[in-house]
Amino acid sequence: MISAKEYNAAVREYTKNVFRFLMKSLKDEHAAKDILQDCFLKLWENRNKVSPRKIKSWLFSVAHNDMINFLKKESRKTPLPDSGNLNAAYQKHNFDVKGVIDYELNKLPAIQKSIILLRDLEGYEYKEIAQILEINESQVKVYLFRARVKIKNSVKSIMNVI
Repeated sequence: MISAKEYNAAVREYTKNVFRFLMKSLKDEHAAKDILQDCFLKLWENRNKVSPRKIKSWLFSVAHNDMINFLKKESRKTPLPDSGNLNAAYQKHNFDVKGVIDYELNKLPAIQKSIILLRDLEGYEYKEIAQILEINESQVKVYLFRARVKIKNSVKSIMNVI
């Protein structure tokens, strides 16, 4: 059971990390803040069921699941046409590697993207990622390898075009 003191400590300690994970995944500050708030609300509502030692992984699990649900819901929406975009032929070919990596990261399946962000951005170990995403450790390694290969190949092919 989590006490009010432990809950408040968790809010102070994990807010930035969970928010950064959500922002890197969603690229939508408003949605990331909403999901973050829901995560802490769910933590409070489930404080009798969550072990104080498991708060961090529990929060990231909830954030990941809420993010997947949000992305599914957003994918069902029909975007309005944007007439402000220039035809790609008229744009300068001035690529920035970080932008290319972010673009390729956003094209990955949600599970691979989450694993890359948890491992490379947040610094989680394979075992922790497996617990957060509720998959086994070997799946984490396979998904991480495949995601890195996809990004590496995409960046190589884009840089060869320039």
